[in-house]
Amino acid sequence: MSINASQGGLPVLDWIRDYRGEWLRLDLVAGLTTAAVVVPKAMAYATVAGLPVEVGLYTAFVPMVIYAILGTARPLSVSTTTTLAILTGTQLALVVPNGHPADLLAAAAATLAFLVGVMLILAAVLRLGVVASFISEPVLTGFKAGIGLVIVLDQVPKLLGIHFDKGGFLENLLALIRHLPETSLVTLAVGVAMLLILVGTERFAPRAPAPLVAIALGIAASGLFALHSYGVETVGHIPQGLPAFTAPRLALVEQLWPGALGIALMSFTESIAAARAFAGRGEPRPEPNRELLATGLGNVIGGLFSAMPAGGGTSQTAVNRRAGARTQAAGLVTAGAALATLLLLAPVIGLMPQATLAAVVIVYSIGLIEPAEFRAILRIRSMEFFWALVACAGVVLLGTLKGILVAIVVSLVALAYQGAHPRLYVLGRKPGTDVFRPRSDAHPEDETFPGLLIVRPEGRLFFANAQRIGEQLLPLIDADTPNVVVMDFGAVPDIEYSALKMLIEGEARLRERGSLLWLVALNPEVLRMVQRSTLGETLGRERLLFNLQSAVERYQSQRL
Repeated sequence: MSINASQGGLPVLDWIRDYRGEWLRLDLVAGLTTAAVVVPKAMAYATVAGLPVEVGLYTAFVPMVIYAILGTARPLSVSTTTTLAILTGTQLALVVPNGHPADLLAAAAATLAFLVGVMLILAAVLRLGVVASFISEPVLTGFKAGIGLVIVLDQVPKLLGIHFDKGGFLENLLALIRHLPETSLVTLAVGVAMLLILVGTERFAPRAPAPLVAIALGIAASGLFALHSYGVETVGHIPQGLPAFTAPRLALVEQLWPGALGIALMSFTESIAAARAFAGRGEPRPEPNRELLATGLGNVIGGLFSAMPAGGGTSQTAVNRRAGARTQAAGLVTAGAALATLLLLAPVIGLMPQATLAAVVIVYSIGLIEPAEFRAILRIRSMEFFWALVACAGVVLLGTLKGILVAIVVSLVALAYQGAHPRLYVLGRKPGTDVFRPRSDAHPEDETFPGLLIVRPEGRLFFANAQRIGEQLLPLIDADTPNVVVMDFGAVPDIEYSALKMLIEGEARLRERGSLLWLVALNPEVLRMVQRSTLGETLGRERLLFNLQSAVERYQSQRL
């Protein structure tokens, strides 16, 4: 029996309450199908973060189980993603430089996951689910494209069998070019073969689990042809068995918490986006604050059992949904497959070439770079295309963690810019109707009225944009010298005190010039604010009107 959140208890396994027997087969098939994608990718993404492949398996097991118990999105598949992996790797590189013991790196990753979880839980307690909306879609598009470029460049050396000290994006690009003569041809051949297998499987057999096919063939080739003897690096030894308990390293908290904050934001943003995108008709809508709690506890408990930061993945959730998942039981099946891999297949996976994992990462990271989406943004709005480019450049030039900050700042700047540049339309009346619309060359027949200027501002009026409205309005008044200026407030949801004060001053200047201001279609809250001010006394009932048609009729009657 589920415990309802409204009753004050912890919401556990809500989906079981409505579970149907016929869903069991669908969830089982979907869970196994998704595991064929999630398990290989989780191992690959662990290497992106600079961690052993078994950490990826831990992440596909523990957080997946916790989310299935607590989460509200039925098809959401929770492990790790390309974005989270590269962010994790960037943060770990800052606190655990090369040459330190592997156990310190694993402890740092687990501590990072624990911190991410704590922050997500704290956000749930504070009901900050709305924060997911703070990064706009164009900015997120640019951010992901930058992440894709960084990941691909990070993995190319593994395809070539070359090594060099990693730095920033441009440093890595130059180093790659310098070290090209050191390319291992056998490793390159393996990598290219894996790329062809992945792309070919996706193209000609889209229902087949391409990552699983590539990894199986890579392991088979490694074992049959002893590729390691030709200089092809393999995964090597993988500990067999359940993940061990890992206590957070408190000494690392001070260094890790800024990165954990950024990873927590991206984890939730990706999770809620995937949850909403694949919610089925008739299914409960994902609850943002419950999602924060579920992914938060998944990361906390995952961190205690050696996992890296986790979140919902779009591509794996898409596979889960397309395979027929009806509830979170599919996630439990996927987690079970990851556990079986840890218990039974670890020795076999150790034969896998590193180039195979690199190929998997590259193929699925390139999908983060969406030129078509950039073109769509540019076609609709060039300014937001610019914001997308800035976010992409922020990741590439400043690094992934700083890139998150750039993405958030760019989103807020874009929001502030739009709010500070409101639209002001001059209106005309469609002939034979009471419909008023912005005047344009497309409708030269629209009616205007001598001595009457009708304008419509749009959006909330506040201190940052009120002056801009005045700057747009003044030239219109100078050009028409109207007797009456009618402002249609039907598209103004709110007016802030500073803006109201500017409106009062503007009305006085209009009277000095021999013109009157009429306000039309004020919503109840704006009307109350105006009536409580001196403007309400000045305008009275005569100049506060219900709609534009009544304003035009009154104006025309006064001119008779």
